[in-house]
Amino acid sequence: MALDLLRERGTPLDEQQFDWRELVGTPSSKLNDDAFTRVRIILMNGIESESLRFSHACARMNGPLQQELARVRRVEQHQQTMVDWLLPGDLSVLETTIGFEQVAIEVTAAVAQREPDEYLAQVYRFGMLEDFDHLYRYAALMDRVHGKDANNILQCYTDICPGRPTSVEHRHPDDDLRAPYDRRTAAPLSKLHALTIMAAEHQTHDYYMTVGPTFADPMARQLYAEIASIEEQHVTQYESIIDPDESWLEKWLLHEANEVYTYHSCAKSESNPRIRAIWERFVDYELGHLHHVRGLFERIERRDPAEVLPAELPDPVDFASQREFVRRVLRGEAHLRALGMSLVDPRLVPESPETLAYRERLNRSGSPSEMVAAGYVWVPGTELAVRAGSGNQANGNGARARQVRSA
Repeated sequence: MALDLLRERGTPLDEQQFDWRELVGTPSSKLNDDAFTRVRIILMNGIESESLRFSHACARMNGPLQQELARVRRVEQHQQTMVDWLLPGDLSVLETTIGFEQVAIEVTAAVAQREPDEYLAQVYRFGMLEDFDHLYRYAALMDRVHGKDANNILQCYTDICPGRPTSVEHRHPDDDLRAPYDRRTAAPLSKLHALTIMAAEHQTHDYYMTVGPTFADPMARQLYAEIASIEEQHVTQYESIIDPDESWLEKWLLHEANEVYTYHSCAKSESNPRIRAIWERFVDYELGHLHHVRGLFERIERRDPAEVLPAELPDPVDFASQREFVRRVLRGEAHLRALGMSLVDPRLVPESPETLAYRERLNRSGSPSEMVAAGYVWVPGTELAVRAGSGNQANGNGARARQVRSA
């Protein structure tokens, strides 16, 4: 039975408590847990990060709400801690990066297929093909730096091959804005989708900006700088599809509804019983937050939450391989480019002079994403060669099996 957002009260806010032992519990396993357990962890960390980001921004603009925001935000802080600390300590930065890109591909693909607004669905497909190429570039970097195969992390759920080339993704800011949905007529699912993908992309941007400078390899440093710039473009794209005329309390209500929805989706598909219990606990906590904010919305704005919230949660996010859909979109839409708020075929409608000039200036000394993947071809099965060997020699052999560089 679907959750009724207008009836369920969840765990009262004052009863939502933690201690350090449970906040920093046993992490997931890099190789023994299913890859989609990691996908869910990374996604929900991004959702919680967005919740905190929104709450702080709202507090800076709404003095009377600061106390209520602070009370909910403290619980969100601890929820994010519990979720983020589920990632295992033996994940390298590059392995975590591969995980981030798998989230961007598989979750965005799932959202694009269920999005009721065709314009928004195309926006998601457009961004997905760019993240698909980022995965390929980072897989090449992993081979270069560590001699390891990204498929150890992806577990065969996600293809490793070029998408829309990262080198052509650089656009003038005017060409990264999209038309927003109308808050009065948009389907509730469209609003939840926009918040979900914006949160995931913002987290990715912040992570790349944090870890990029920690590499010693010059090519790695350049690649993270290049893709972080695209992730900022993606945040710009996805936040622009959200109606800016939503009130602060309306946006807060939608954030809480989206957290209920995404945690509920995780709980429905999680294969690790211990982690599924965390998702289920946080569904109840977020229902408590939603009920609390509903009261504020009714009292302060004197509006019916039914104007904003769906009566029942939509079907859960499909946490499963979207390989065939991604391949189909790759064949049909990789050539598309952005022009203003539209996505166009550049063979029929040329890109803007501003974007062409911006891209040429950035790439005048070469493109890190092109250089790192020069001659790189992923070959299925070679991750077994890496895992079967030991030490640097085995990793090197695995690398030579996959990386063929031009003379």
